[in-house]
This record gives sequence, structure tokens and C-alpha cells, in this order.
Amino acid sequence: MTDAPVRVLLLEQIHPDAVELLTSSGFVVESVDRALDEDELIERLGGVTLLGIRSKTHVTARVLDAAPNLMAIGAFCIGTNQIDLVAASARGVTVFNAPFSNTRSVVELAIAEIISMTRRLTEKSTLMHAGVWDKSADGAHEVRGRTLGIVGYGNIGTQLSVLAENLGMKVIFFDTADRLALGNAQRCLSMKELLAESDVVTLHVDGRPSNENFFGEADFASMRPGSLFLNLSRGFVVDYGALRANIEGGHIAGAAVDVFPIEPKGRGDEFVSELRGLGNVILTPHIGGSTEEAQQDIGRFVAGKFRDFVLAGSTSMSVNVPGLSLPRAEGTLRLIHLHRNVPGVLARVNGLLADNGVNVEAQMLGTRGDIGYVVTDSASGVTQPIVDQIRALPETIRLRVIF
Repeated sequence: MTDAPVRVLLLEQIHPDAVELLTSSGFVVESVDRALDEDELIERLGGVTLLGIRSKTHVTARVLDAAPNLMAIGAFCIGTNQIDLVAASARGVTVFNAPFSNTRSVVELAIAEIISMTRRLTEKSTLMHAGVWDKSADGAHEVRGRTLGIVGYGNIGTQLSVLAENLGMKVIFFDTADRLALGNAQRCLSMKELLAESDVVTLHVDGRPSNENFFGEADFASMRPGSLFLNLSRGFVVDYGALRANIEGGHIAGAAVDVFPIEPKGRGDEFVSELRGLGNVILTPHIGGSTEEAQQDIGRFVAGKFRDFVLAGSTSMSVNVPGLSLPRAEGTLRLIHLHRNVPGVLARVNGLLADNGVNVEAQMLGTRGDIGYVVTDSASGVTQPIVDQIRALPETIRLRVIF
């Protein structure tokens, strides 16, 4: 590691445990409690080594071009669609996220909303606050025995499946990937089959661009009359205008939405949506993972990835470069070589080391698409001219030296 301090910029109210862990590792940490737009981010990134964001800050190719010192980005959340991963990889910037840390919190919110809508609790509460006593069972049901259709059977979908079964629900799911059904859950061969059989439909798909407008008018029309709809995944995957029309028309009995195509940057900013003002519709401000437990776990997890990356070159669970973690022997110098994945790069690097009398103590190579990542340890003999020669290789994207 160089003598220059590692500067970290954390945005969007990242948990204090992340700050504590990074500070105790010797890093200089600056925290900002809101998202930054592109120009603001570029202005703040001068000299920054590590950038931590959540879902509202977007890291574009233009931002990356303006941040030559940036080595890694941490998405303190599940999704990484707010980061240009192709541009990050091309510039040697490693990206981490927290794919599991807030799973339980999202699942518990989904369960709570399913029960609330099925019992029409929000409408009852609104009437009570208005001074109206309406003790009626009309439109209120138990969730036991009802069918839950889960679209996207990944980390969140599978855990939701287990908890919903424990409540007595029948669970069916649809996923484009092969997934192992847990418990008594049954796989549907098509979305149409799932929508036709479900009393409750919940989306848990990822943020890949091809999922834009994934669920629209035709899908709502295929749902059972009087069914419920949830989206706790990504705002841009649903046509909310079509959802409003189906709620107003009575085809959909209720909805719970936590994510929106356009979201305010900070607390207190105006929220605009066509879903406002509808009965039996629960709107939450992207809080699926916003529990103290989840945010603490996310803060520790991603900050730990930052620390291990800077101090040891570990890329375990990175979303855009090969995931390597090589134990390091005492007294060795470590070369971290991120390069274009073409034949012969490792041979050329080792040839340069051998020609200069450098003995390799340990080495690990990983490739991922167009990217190769090599960690090399040596006890002695690595000089600045050797480093300069490796850095000058046409395939080199980024070279780091850790003492």
C-alpha cells in the first residue's frame, strides 16, 4: 500500500459501523447523508479511493473518467444497476455489494404488507384516525390457504417462500433460471400460469436493463380478479399507470409498492407518483432493507470488503472482477494485476519477474469475461523498474503494489 492515505466517501446515510471499521483500518472517511447527482459526485471524488453508495447515487462512465484515483465502489445494498459496471471494469474499478444482508428485512416487509392488505388494515386505520368506527369483516381475509405467486426465486424469493408456507399459504413461483423449490413450493412453467393461479403476486426480480417495463397491462389483466400485487424489487420494472387503472377498475384489490422509477434524493423531498391517494395501497419510501439490523450488517459487510481489498487485494464476491482471496505470507510484497483477459498475460508477467531474478512465493489467477486478475507474492527483488514494466504492458488495466 502506498504512503498516501486511503480516502473514502460514503453517501446516503451509510451505517456508522462502516465508518468505524474503515477508520480503524487507517482510512480517512467522509460521510454525506444524501445522494449526489452526477456533477456533485464528480466534484467530490477528487482524490477519493473508495466510494460507498446506496440506490439513489448513479456512477456513470463520466463520473468514472473524472475519478482516476478511485479503486473500488461499494453498493451498500443488493442492486448494482446504478453503477456502470462495464465502464468500471474497463477502468480497473472493483465493485462490491451486499447480496444477502438485507434479505430478511425485505421478506418481513413483504409478509407484513400481504397480511395488511388481506385484512385491509390501512383502510381501517385511516377511518379510525378520522373518527369513524367501522367494525366489519367485509373484504377481510386470512392469508392461510391463499396462494402466493413469487416472480423471481432468488435470495429474497426463496426466504419469502419458506415464511409464507409457515403461515399456511400455498407458494408457487416463476423464474427464468433453474431454481430449487424449497418446502412445498411449486414451480410454474410460465408467468401466465402463475398469474392465473395466484391470490397474491409479488415481484423479486433484479435490476438488469432488460427487466424495464417487465410487468405491464397484459400481466395485470392476467391476474385473478380481486388479487393483490407487490413490488419490492425495482421501480422501473412495473407500469404503475396500468396498476392504478386496474385498482380503480376493481380488478386488483390492493397493492404494496416500495420502489419507484423516480425517487426523491433526500428525506423530506416531495414524492410524486400516480399511485398516491388510492385505497388499500401501501406506499413505502424504498425501505425494504431499511431496518437497523440490515443496515448495520450491510455497513459491516461492504466496509469489510473495502478493507480486505485495499489491504490484501481480496476481491471475494465482487460483482465485476474475478473473486480471489489469497492468504499472504509474512514479509512478502504483493502485486495486484488487473488486465484484459487475453492469452499470454500471465506468462509475460512471470517472464518479467524471472528475468529480474524475482522468485514467486504464491500466485493466483482468476478471469471473468474480458477481465483477468492476478495476485502475486514475492519475498524480495521487486523494484520500481519491474513494476513500471508490468504497468506498461498493453493488456494492463491497473497495477497495485501492497507492501
